[in-house]
Amino acid sequence: MSYVKPAELVSRMLDAGAAKMQLSTRDTLLRAFMGAALLTMGAAFAVTVSAQTGQALLGAILFPVGFVILYLFGYDLLTGVFTLGPLAVMARRPGATARSMLRNWGLVFLGNLGGAITVALLMAIYFTYGFSAEPSAVGQAISEIGHGRTVGYADHGAAGMLTLFIRGVLCNWLVSTGVVLAMASDSVTGKILAMWLPIMLFFYMGFEHSVVNMFLFPSGLMLGADFTLWDYLIWNEIPTVVGNLFGGLLFVGLPLYLTYAKTGTRRVRSRAALPVASVGDHTDPAAGAEGTEIVADAARVEDPARDEREREIARI
Repeated sequence: MSYVKPAELVSRMLDAGAAKMQLSTRDTLLRAFMGAALLTMGAAFAVTVSAQTGQALLGAILFPVGFVILYLFGYDLLTGVFTLGPLAVMARRPGATARSMLRNWGLVFLGNLGGAITVALLMAIYFTYGFSAEPSAVGQAISEIGHGRTVGYADHGAAGMLTLFIRGVLCNWLVSTGVVLAMASDSVTGKILAMWLPIMLFFYMGFEHSVVNMFLFPSGLMLGADFTLWDYLIWNEIPTVVGNLFGGLLFVGLPLYLTYAKTGTRRVRSRAALPVASVGDHTDPAAGAEGTEIVADAARVEDPARDEREREIARI
């Protein structure tokens, strides 16, 4: 499997973020719609597996199927553009401006919402025989998720809101890691494996993903869950969106950008701090070509005390 080193990976991230801002409105909406539809189909699959087998871990292991498919198709999720867009703006990539970034975020949000609600409606019909019967066991499980993760937070007041926000942060820390790692390989196998691991973790740990929730909670409302649209917006979707934004940008995008695109000035090491082999050869294996020149210059700095000791040894 091919491996793209971090410096090149960050360059790909910046290019991807800028390219998404240049898409037409039609293409942005279509790719966002299909991205959410595939992701939420994977979520419905994972809940079905968990409900029918009683094994939540098995559902989490299988959940990334939808995520992998949508990114192999090149579709978009709000959580991904939250991380890539700001970096392209900071790097001043052509066409990447704050205005175009906000436009992209808005269109992706609308497309994701449309795709997720479409799947929610189709699955609600499936779970109830066209709303002519009580929801199946899987439908009841989805209803309970919607109730527990809205009213459940509200019952704890401010502490519940903080917990919801933090779960949104942690979620996109992992999800954006999956988005970025998909660019770290040029092989399909490498991309799938790199995406699978962090996505599995977020789903099993119950973190809050704004696009997945666009499916779970409207679906729960259609299936008769005991919470309201207002509960969903205030006690889940809005804080989750904000948490997703912070998590992906602060813990994935910015660290990579700052250390590989805006690398800090290298330290000049003194001769005394160098390994013996490095002093003799004027090289530093860990520093690369640029570091080699710096270390070589440092090694050539005159040291009167050292020179005196060498002369004393020569006399002996």
